Amino acid sequence: MSTPRPGSVAGWFAPVLPEARVAVLRRVLYVFVLLDMHLIVRDPIPLSHHPDLYRPLIFAEVLHLPPPSLPLAWGLYAVLVAGCVAGLTGRAPRSTGWVVAAAFTWWVAIGFSYGKVDHDHLALVVALWVLPTVGAVPGGWSSGRRSAQAGWALKVVQIAVIGTYFLSALTKISNDPRGWSLTGWPESYILLWAVVRRPHGLGQLLIPYPGVLHVMQWFSILAELGSVVVLWLRGRALLCAALFWMGFHVFTVAMLYIHFAPTVVCWLAFAPLERLAPWWRARHPPLEPPVPIPARAESASR
Repeated sequence: MSTPRPGSVAGWFAPVLPEARVAVLRRVLYVFVLLDMHLIVRDPIPLSHHPDLYRPLIFAEVLHLPPPSLPLAWGLYAVLVAGCVAGLTGRAPRSTGWVVAAAFTWWVAIGFSYGKVDHDHLALVVALWVLPTVGAVPGGWSSGRRSAQAGWALKVVQIAVIGTYFLSALTKISNDPRGWSLTGWPESYILLWAVVRRPHGLGQLLIPYPGVLHVMQWFSILAELGSVVVLWLRGRALLCAALFWMGFHVFTVAMLYIHFAPTVVCWLAFAPLERLAPWWRARHPPLEPPVPIPARAESASR
């Protein structure tokens, strides 16, 4: 990929960024996929016992994916585990990455075809598909290479992260029974209903204060609509934005027990992960081998 001119549209979509950031992020995501399939989307295998309840997603219908079965679900499970372990070695990153991307996309498609689609997996699925385009990174985490190809892959992941929030706001606006309306969702009692539906966490303290819940709904939808600004932030401003959204997710967990872990881990695409290797080496310098004592000096000391 040729290097786009800085300041151009192509330069925005494909900035020259360190390939070490891609090398670190790929390994983190492979570890997370293993956790995800055991802790979050862990039900494709048990759901395969109920083919009558299967309602495929649109893309599964377009691709004519077969309905889930126990052999299929267990096969995807085995491919995912083997692929993630292979991906952690850093070998054949393109082929391994695309196998994991395809298997995990199919895995979550099965899990989401039984009545509930979790949009927090958008950025994770996109990341699994685009990060293999960078290919092998010589030196891995310690690589000093920079490329527009790495920048394009990371930018796509960043757009997917922010798209998770922005598209969520558009969905809330477009799903109003009266048609497209900015006021419909924030002026509803959806948050109160969610708190009552999940009788745990700090949200129970706010049930007597519906006005506070309305303010929180307005704050939420405005923050989601304004999230696109993050794509143009740099330095401390970007750090503050990342801390804001991390705090937002901590609050939703404390209030509603709703996490966005797949989205949160993809926020690492914004982080300078390439600094990890130098930071580690600075704090764990290699032990210097002992200096051999010359034979004459050793005999003289005796």
